[in-house]
Amino acid sequence: METYIAAMDQGTTSSRAILFNRVGEIVSRAQYPFRQIYPQPGWVEHDPVELWNMEKKALAEAVDAAHIDPKQIAALGITNQRETTILWERATGRPVYNAIVWQCRRTAAICDQLKAEGWSEAVTDKTGLLIDAYFSGTKIKWILDNVPGVRQRAERGELCAGTVDSWLIWNLTAGKVHVTDYSNASRTMLFNIHTLQWDEDLCRALGIPMSLLPQPRPNSEIYGTVAENIPGLESLAGIPICGSAGDQPAALFGQACFLPGQAKNTYGTGCFTLMNVGGQAVRSKAGLVTSVGWSVGGKLTYALEGSVFNAGSTIQWIRDELGLIESAPECDRLAESVPSSGGVYIVPAFTGLGAPYWDMYARGTIVGLTRGSTRAHIARAVLNSIAFQVTDLVRAMNDDAPCPLTTLRVDGGASVSDILMQTQADLLRLPVDRPAQVETTAFGAAALAGLAAGVWGGFQELEGLRRSQHVFLPQREETACAADYRQWRRAVERSRAWAEAD
Repeated sequence: METYIAAMDQGTTSSRAILFNRVGEIVSRAQYPFRQIYPQPGWVEHDPVELWNMEKKALAEAVDAAHIDPKQIAALGITNQRETTILWERATGRPVYNAIVWQCRRTAAICDQLKAEGWSEAVTDKTGLLIDAYFSGTKIKWILDNVPGVRQRAERGELCAGTVDSWLIWNLTAGKVHVTDYSNASRTMLFNIHTLQWDEDLCRALGIPMSLLPQPRPNSEIYGTVAENIPGLESLAGIPICGSAGDQPAALFGQACFLPGQAKNTYGTGCFTLMNVGGQAVRSKAGLVTSVGWSVGGKLTYALEGSVFNAGSTIQWIRDELGLIESAPECDRLAESVPSSGGVYIVPAFTGLGAPYWDMYARGTIVGLTRGSTRAHIARAVLNSIAFQVTDLVRAMNDDAPCPLTTLRVDGGASVSDILMQTQADLLRLPVDRPAQVETTAFGAAALAGLAAGVWGGFQELEGLRRSQHVFLPQREETACAADYRQWRRAVERSRAWAEAD
């Protein structure tokens, strides 16, 4: 009887579920968008109940669409938007506040205070991160400090905190299991990536009771099983939940980057370049961060990472807020209608700048406009901005890593854009390798679950499943690309330190 693996992929803008077969092919999928909530400029929230309901609906639909006996599903894996933070009641599972999303900048002042108190060195030493509003710790503190009665309830042990993986596993097991995997834990700014434990000093510095936090666990093992009588998922009761990883390390795993020096970039809402650096954490000198990639079979793998906060979201912005396009593919068509951006540069620092700048007060900027600038030039500048930001990350990675990148494996929604991938290859002067299976994030979660369930025998078998769909090689003249990149860096400087600190 054929065996299948299900993956729940809870992203930043949609809830998705995908079923894979043993050769890594997609059997069925379902996807539902959910609301983006912007209570104030720079603030971003999600409704946790809506996340769960949409994910549950997507999973049920994907199983139905596969036309299989649910008993053929050997394992369930989870991958998720990282850093997004939820607090909920232990007794009822009700959230005490909306999820604060990774993009949210509301805790910038808390970060400034931590820096002023001298915590920067300890945070980097212990967590591999930099102090920034991006990470989960200050989001937990904000909810404890600003939602009436929550701190007292947390101190009485009545509440749970977690990232989206914890929230989904809690709900799938009907409140029996409160865990997080090492990759998600390592993005909280509270987790020691060397000891694989929550750090008491950092929790104390942020005033976070450790009783709130989930148990950290490896990425490929059985955490629990789907509970009985979950509305819509009754037929899945008893299926083991046995793989979990944040979306970016899941994509690194799904791209079969199992050897030190192999790297991928995911073009999603943001852009995330990760390199496997093996069993020893590498401390970045170039503005990158170090996280746990995965722990499988007792072996720990670290990843060096650069994060861009706004990539695909910039295409959404010109569609939804500016009304310049009606669909994402139209951005490509417009961009291809002009030979260049006509000197227009867009720095999409809507929620600050991530690596390698780490400027919480940067804001979005368009420079180089002339009377001849058209919406086609803006569309081209949007795609260029994504490629420029990834170039920033890869250059920083080459400064840090023991060996330079020789190929960049790519995935994510915007990786389907040929013009963007060609621009990326030109700027990097490297081959850009797009796989036949671009759903690498969900497949990474499925692969971790499948390893735990014995569906696959090991890394070598998984590596054999990866196929390249297209490899983009540099074509444009190097001097022209270098001149473009210099102008990009000038545009970035004009976006920096724009918003004033509270």
